[in-house]
Amino acid sequence: MEWSLPVLTTERLKLRAVTLDDAEAMFTYGSNENVTKYVLWNTHETLEDSKEFIEMALETYKMHPFYHWGIEYEGKFIGTIDYVMIHQHNKVGEIGYVLAEEYWNKGIVTEAAKKVIDFGFKELQLVRVQARCVVENTGSSRVMEKCGMIYEGTLRKALYMKGSHRDVKMYAITDEHWPS
Repeated sequence: MEWSLPVLTTERLKLRAVTLDDAEAMFTYGSNENVTKYVLWNTHETLEDSKEFIEMALETYKMHPFYHWGIEYEGKFIGTIDYVMIHQHNKVGEIGYVLAEEYWNKGIVTEAAKKVIDFGFKELQLVRVQARCVVENTGSSRVMEKCGMIYEGTLRKALYMKGSHRDVKMYAITDEHWPS
């Protein structure tokens, strides 16, 4: 039996599996250096880069639970949010997200992240959900704070990204601090 990603909905958003139909929209934000400045992956140079990423996601969906949602707003694919890591034994998950620049500062990622965190606690039985960002990424820090995550500290040179070692801020929330 093939596993399928559950669709999550919020007041304004639909979080659903990414499809090849999303390639052009992904390329639009994935080729924007303002968007890719703080992510681990390289700026998409061609539509084929976006298609290859989506094809990898589609294959991973088939193999095992892969919690990687496309963010749909007003019927448009505008970004992704996912559990970049789940450590089952420790019951810890880490989320990551990316959003098209024209949708920044509208509370969209915060809304999506709250839903994904809630899913992690209620459906995946996690006891801790964390997120990290490079120190300079103040927008991502604000999202984490708005989700109720607590700043736990800065991990010095914890991430090698785009040719240099970067300091990373760690945020987290635990199940007992999450509103049920």
